[in-house]
Amino acid sequence: MSDKFLKNTYNLNSAQETQEHYQNWAASYDDEVDEHGYVTPDRVAAALWSFISDAEVPVLDYGCGTGLSGVALSKAGFHVIDGMDPSPNMLKGAAAKGVYRNLIGFDVTNPEPIEAGAYSAITSIGVIGAGAAPPETFDLLMNALPRGGYLAFSFNDHTLADHAYTARLNDWLDMGHARLLFREYGPHLPGMDMKSNVYVVEKA
Repeated sequence: MSDKFLKNTYNLNSAQETQEHYQNWAASYDDEVDEHGYVTPDRVAAALWSFISDAEVPVLDYGCGTGLSGVALSKAGFHVIDGMDPSPNMLKGAAAKGVYRNLIGFDVTNPEPIEAGAYSAITSIGVIGAGAAPPETFDLLMNALPRGGYLAFSFNDHTLADHAYTARLNDWLDMGHARLLFREYGPHLPGMDMKSNVYVVEKA
């Protein structure tokens, strides 16, 4: 198995470059990350479930990719999961998992792809960070939530090293617009000796 897609992920420099990368990676994505023991989806799903524990609460899996995150959410106990991703090829992989109620494509240039208040729980698993979605994606997701809504997400080591990402989170917390309910540093891609922080925040 070639690691060229995974290794090149952290060197992408534009939204167009990122979208093309994931379009091309879709066919081998699951095998490549599985080879390195990708565990962050299970960690995020379990963290969110610890605060909601209601199988019928609709969850938006933003940046669902090939659906590994949806599978993790389903295993954790959630039954109503909608996925969003800008890559049609990734969405095909997600559809094959059979865990999503709806799958939604969107244009990365759309500043508000999510209807405000439509979901009280949103996940963004391995999405916001270097080589994927930019820091302002955090604002986009928080703005889409109603008060009392939950955002469960992860920042891997590459992302934690870039202050621009953690600054977005800290701005919301410092202003009192969000409450940090859960943060845990643990394994992300053990085969690459990479870790991640898993978070759950509540919109105030």
